[in-house]
Amino acid sequence: MKTDNITLIGMPGAGKSTVGVILAKVLGYEFVDPDLLIQKQEGKLLSEIIAEKGEEEFLRIESRVNEQLDLSSCVIAPGGSVIYEPEAMKHLKEIGKVVYLKLDYKVIEKRVANVKKRGVVLKEGQTLKDLYNERHPLYEKYADIIIDAHLKSPEDVMMKICEIIGK
Repeated sequence: MKTDNITLIGMPGAGKSTVGVILAKVLGYEFVDPDLLIQKQEGKLLSEIIAEKGEEEFLRIESRVNEQLDLSSCVIAPGGSVIYEPEAMKHLKEIGKVVYLKLDYKVIEKRVANVKKRGVVLKEGQTLKDLYNERHPLYEKYADIIIDAHLKSPEDVMMKICEIIGK
């Protein structure tokens, strides 16, 4: 199994997909969005899966998809909830470097207009701020590299990642 993948983790709105696509182009890697794989497998939008099957089942599906990724030379941008699944995170760390795109809550709040429509896993009564506070320590726990993306363009973030990984 190759271990040259780069997995971008972070909150919804942190820029994982935007930075991931640019990074993949620069490195000559493929870009993989596991959320799109989940939607294809299930034949439904993430928000529909969560509404119909509930958060617990969605997390099981998400974990299974991420654990089964058998890739090399890819930039992977899983959903922000991947950090709730230790087996999925263990696998992602085994197949490459995990990079946390860290942003201040205020920036996330501005970027994420409709949490439910985006397919974000929120418990009953949980706010985006609660989610941020809950996930932030988990992102840091699993990250091999932490990039402070605050006030940086996607290109700046991409260049910082390349600099750190030596590419």
